[in-house]
Amino acid sequence: MAPISKECDFLVIGGGSGGLACARRASGQWGAKTIAVESNRLGGTCVNVGCVPKKVTWNAAAIAETLHEAAAYGFNIKETSPFDFKTFKHKRDDYIKRLNGIYERNLEKDHVEYLHGRAHLLSKNEVEVVLDNGSKETIRAKRILLATGGHPNIPNTPGAELGITSDGFFDLETLPKRVALVGAGYIAVEMAGMFHHLGSETHLFIRHETFLRPFDPMIQETIIKEYERQGIHIHRNSSQSKIEKKDDQWMTMHYTDKTSPSGSTLDIDCLLWAIGRSPEVEDLGLDKAGVNQNQKGQIIADDYQNTNVENIYSLGDVCGKIELTPVAIAAGRQLANRLFGGPDYKNAKLDYTNIPSVVFAHPEVGSIGMTEQEARDKFGDQNVKIYKTDFTAMYYAMMPPEAKAPTAYKLVCAGDEEKVVGLHILGSGSAEMLQGFGVAVKMGARKRDFDSCVAIHPTSAEELVTLK
Repeated sequence: MAPISKECDFLVIGGGSGGLACARRASGQWGAKTIAVESNRLGGTCVNVGCVPKKVTWNAAAIAETLHEAAAYGFNIKETSPFDFKTFKHKRDDYIKRLNGIYERNLEKDHVEYLHGRAHLLSKNEVEVVLDNGSKETIRAKRILLATGGHPNIPNTPGAELGITSDGFFDLETLPKRVALVGAGYIAVEMAGMFHHLGSETHLFIRHETFLRPFDPMIQETIIKEYERQGIHIHRNSSQSKIEKKDDQWMTMHYTDKTSPSGSTLDIDCLLWAIGRSPEVEDLGLDKAGVNQNQKGQIIADDYQNTNVENIYSLGDVCGKIELTPVAIAAGRQLANRLFGGPDYKNAKLDYTNIPSVVFAHPEVGSIGMTEQEARDKFGDQNVKIYKTDFTAMYYAMMPPEAKAPTAYKLVCAGDEEKVVGLHILGSGSAEMLQGFGVAVKMGARKRDFDSCVAIHPTSAEELVTLK
């Protein structure tokens, strides 16, 4: 075995949002000697190929949408040249590079030693890191955190390699003319909306009748109708048999769907697979330390982020509990508090219940708590009451009927007290709106608490405090 070259109190493998939050809290606030290892760019999926560049792109798509709608308000906007996707892409890249630098400087401020390399476990307290220059460091750590995240899946469909994943989306230098997206989760739905509003002919292939299937049926039914109204082509009950290269730019997808059960083809210049993600564990050496995994390959960790091996912990997407950046950050900070914060924090952990989530579709979707069916299953039909509304937001008052987007809200209440156990919203501004209402749900608000709040008029959000 190689000689030990470094020792530390805490070794964090993975420089994504969760790992960095934990490392910085352990070192900067609690004084633990901490080393962080990352083999790619600091910030992980969210900063580099996820939430952040996605939201920047969503902003661009929203601006395009607004420009299109401006005529209804009397604006006569003439486009002198098409959307400059290439310039936009490079400005977005520059922004991400600045964030990478900020993350590295923050590690320095909090006295976290940073190694850029690939780490794998040698035992339950020793790790080998292969650095960029090929040299190796062997680190002995009192405690180890595994926060390596995940990566997108590609199917074994013949020709699947001709497509890209969500990672490759951010490498596109030109906007596709006709794009096919395969998947029914939030990544596929968000990117379909962005492609469409930026000007690509957009086809979304889903395996079932609706997408966003973990969400409340109100969300599923409303958003799929809206996407079709906007002109996005939805291919229900679809499957892909092969992808063939046509020329340097175009490829042909062979598929079946609800309207073409015998098979059809579609020529596209971009194919994006959004069929799920897998944990980044392939060369982590989990077997050498005896760390248990589930059938999906995810590291098994309890609510305190403990694995089955003493002093080895795990959090974030590699565990697969709730794959959201703020969840990993919050879990990381709580873990650092528990491990290094002393007796006051001996039971610190993240509460994984009632975590709000948003889909940056067009329009936005927000959800916290139980769906209607989940509540009925838990509390019984007789103990659940639903309050819901759908309406047209005032923003669309100046537009013709065929151009008006929907807004739909639902409260799921349980028990005699009518505690709000689920809140589901769809419509413009839902993302910002949900953060505030999420606090209310987290605090255990009842329907009468919502009713007691005076409405802000005129807003869409006032509908949630005036439901009958």
